[in-house]
Amino acid sequence: MFFKFILAVLPILWLIIGLSWFKMSGHKACPIALLITTILSLIFWKMPFIGAITAALEGVALAIWPICLTIVSAVFVYNVIVHTKNMEIIKSMLTKVSADKRVLVLIIAWGFGGFMEGMAGFGTAVAIPASILYGLGVNPVYAAAVCMLSNTTPTICGSIGIPAITAGSIIGVPAGKVALTAIIQSSPIVILTPFILVITIGRSFKALKGMFWVTLIAGVSFLVPEYFVAKFVGAELPVVIGALVSMAATIISGRILVKETEENKKYYVNKKGKIFKENKISVSKGILAWLPFILILCLLLLTSTLFPIIHDPLARIKTGVQIYKGIGAEKYVFTWIATPGIIILIAGFIGGRIQNASLGEMFQVLIKTLIEMKKTIITIVSVIATAKIMGYSGMIGDIANLAVAVTGSFYPLIAPFVGSIVTFVAGSATPSVVLFTGLQAQTAKTLGIPEVWLSAINICGAVSAKAVSPQSIAIGVAAVGIAGEESRIFNIVIKYYFLFMIILGVIAYVFKGIAI
Repeated sequence: MFFKFILAVLPILWLIIGLSWFKMSGHKACPIALLITTILSLIFWKMPFIGAITAALEGVALAIWPICLTIVSAVFVYNVIVHTKNMEIIKSMLTKVSADKRVLVLIIAWGFGGFMEGMAGFGTAVAIPASILYGLGVNPVYAAAVCMLSNTTPTICGSIGIPAITAGSIIGVPAGKVALTAIIQSSPIVILTPFILVITIGRSFKALKGMFWVTLIAGVSFLVPEYFVAKFVGAELPVVIGALVSMAATIISGRILVKETEENKKYYVNKKGKIFKENKISVSKGILAWLPFILILCLLLLTSTLFPIIHDPLARIKTGVQIYKGIGAEKYVFTWIATPGIIILIAGFIGGRIQNASLGEMFQVLIKTLIEMKKTIITIVSVIATAKIMGYSGMIGDIANLAVAVTGSFYPLIAPFVGSIVTFVAGSATPSVVLFTGLQAQTAKTLGIPEVWLSAINICGAVSAKAVSPQSIAIGVAAVGIAGEESRIFNIVIKYYFLFMIILGVIAYVFKGIAI
């Protein structure tokens, strides 16, 4: 058993070594992992050649439709808004609320950062809020750090629910159930994180003075909508709705509860910062700037299960294709219209056209987005193909069996850490979800607990590691222009990563029998 375990973890070990030790990029390291996995499955697991090839092809299909489709569409919408110059209006609107940097951090890093993660992800949720805070005069190291901390467990349904959608498709569970489980598991951290942000930006627990209720409201107003949207709508919009409600609640409570006193002036930012603008923005201009995001929100809601008269006919437009040819094969289903990527793409084109971008310009933006994302697409395709071969060949099963044999019933304590490993080296939660969901589900089955429980805690662990990922740190450093200060940011965030791992591990173990 131990020999096969060592062989089975070789692709994972290669990813860790290749991405960290050799500092290879994901689009180079992941295809090598796929090659290693294929060779091992053929020689040691006696997988038929046609089975290995078709398993990989099924992984490619899953990667392209719907995962990469959704990611590219989300980033495309963001790029359209940048192209039409409306992102500058959005930035300006966000920075007119308060002069107190504690309030601004909750609005910009926590609320708007969560919104950007929900809509686009892939670095935008760190880069944009960090640059806004820096432009307002916030210390660049702390501006980057708070945005990285915000971009963790609270954003478990980021990029229009990709982690939950991916995990659900792997274990055959509705994505909404995966999302709901992960939201419940991460709820203490969602409440805790705003307090961590205020303490970090104020560099002391004293920064909570006069901010306790606003900080609590920021967390609760994020968590409660997340829960209900996941429960009644699905995995695509919990973070988006939660972030919007949190922003609104924080703005209102900040205006009412945070007084501009002499004592608070030490927390004020410079209103003459590079981004802050005094000119007024009309309601119509503001709505126009946000329109593509508003359309995404509306169209995703209209095509969700909340409106079966629209959802059901669209969901029936699908094609089942037999891709994998091995034992236990089932048809892979392509849903052609009722999939988030298509809905987002439609919203992007409509919103961009209303913002006066021509169809030609938008297609240029789309092509530019595809070119920008090509390395990410190669990485995701390779990782998902690797995961499919590992799952069908029995490699994941052998890893799970030894993990349980060694840790026994205590395995859930380390399940979040397992989920965090690939995110640390790759910078994205999606490869970790793809690579380890099967392992977590298999382990859960062995332990006799719900598969969705460990699959969801895997997502929680994966997104927590985004705070300490070298890739995320590089994005934060670039956004605020402090090359060479990576270690300072790492030292700020690392202790919270370990705190999150402990909290999630205890939750995973103590409540492992819960039925959701």
